[in-house]
Amino acid sequence: MEATLPRRLISTPVAGPLAALVLACLFFGLNTGQFFTGPNFSLIIQQVMVVGTLAIGQTLIILTAGIDLANGAIMAFGGIVMTKLAVDSGLPAPLALAAGLVVCAGFGLVNGLLVTRISLPPFIVTLGMLNVVFALTHIYSNEQTVTDLPALLTFLGQTFQVGQTNVTYGSLLTILLFLLFAYLLGSTAWGRHVYALGNNPEVARLTGIRTKRLTIGVYTLAGFVYGIAALLLVSRTGVGDPQAGQTDNLDSITAVVLGGTSLFGGRGMVIGTLVGALIVGVFRNGLQLMGVPSIYQTLITGILVILAVAVDQLSRRRNR
Repeated sequence: MEATLPRRLISTPVAGPLAALVLACLFFGLNTGQFFTGPNFSLIIQQVMVVGTLAIGQTLIILTAGIDLANGAIMAFGGIVMTKLAVDSGLPAPLALAAGLVVCAGFGLVNGLLVTRISLPPFIVTLGMLNVVFALTHIYSNEQTVTDLPALLTFLGQTFQVGQTNVTYGSLLTILLFLLFAYLLGSTAWGRHVYALGNNPEVARLTGIRTKRLTIGVYTLAGFVYGIAALLLVSRTGVGDPQAGQTDNLDSITAVVLGGTSLFGGRGMVIGTLVGALIVGVFRNGLQLMGVPSIYQTLITGILVILAVAVDQLSRRRNR
C-alpha cells in the first residue's frame, strides 16, 4: 500500500497543477527579491479571493458538464443590491446582505430551471443571462458607484496579523469555503451524485438520482456562492461598483480549467480550482514584480488555459 500511495497522489487531477504552482513560485522567487515574503503571499490571496470564490460555483456547474458565463455579472448585481439597499434605501445591513445573497441565488435558480425544464444548453442560457444581468446592474445603479458603506459590508476587508503579515478576513473565508466544498464534493452522497451527473446523466437518472432537481440545486447553490463573492468584492474595494466583474467569468473558468477540472464534466476537484486560481495569481503577481507589461500576463494566462484543455483532451482519449 505504501508503494501505491505516491502513484495515487500523482494520478489525481490536482497533481499537475500543484507541480506547476510550485515551479512558478520557485521561478519568481529566484528572479524577484520580494516574492517569498509574507505580505506578498497575503496580497496574492487577496487578489484571487473574489475570482477564486466565483470559481467554486463555476466548478460545481462544470462538474455537471455545464458552464456559467454570467457569474461575474451576477456577482456585480449582487454587490449593487447589497450596497444600494443599505445606503440609499436605509435597509439594515444584515437584511441588505441577505437580499443580495438571495438575488444571486435566484439568478442561479432561473439558470437551472431554463437548463432543465426547457432543455436549453447551459452556454446559451448563461450567455443570455450575462446580458440580462449586466443591463439590470446598470439600470438599477444608474451607472453610479455606491459609497459610504456600513461596517458589516466592509468587515471582510479588514485584517488581522499573523506574525508580521496582515491577512484579511475575506482571505480566511475564501479558504474555509474551499475546504467546505472539498468536503461536500468528496465525502457526501450529494458530491458523488454531482460527479455521476457529469459523467453520464442518463446512467445517473437510471440509478435513481433525480438529475433535474440536482442540476437546479447546483445552479442555485452556485448563485449563492456568487453572492458571497459579491460581498468579498464589496469588502475589498469598499464600494458597490456597477462596472465590476466584467472579465471575472472568464477568469473563473481559467481557474477551474488550470486546476484540472474537465470541461466535459464528472472529473475534477475543488481544491484543484484553488490551485488554479493561485497559479493565475502567482503568474500575474510575479510578472508584475519582474516589470513585465500586463498584456504579456494576459498572453501567458491564455497559453496556460489552452495547454490545460489540451492535456485534459489527451487524458480523456487515453482513458477511452
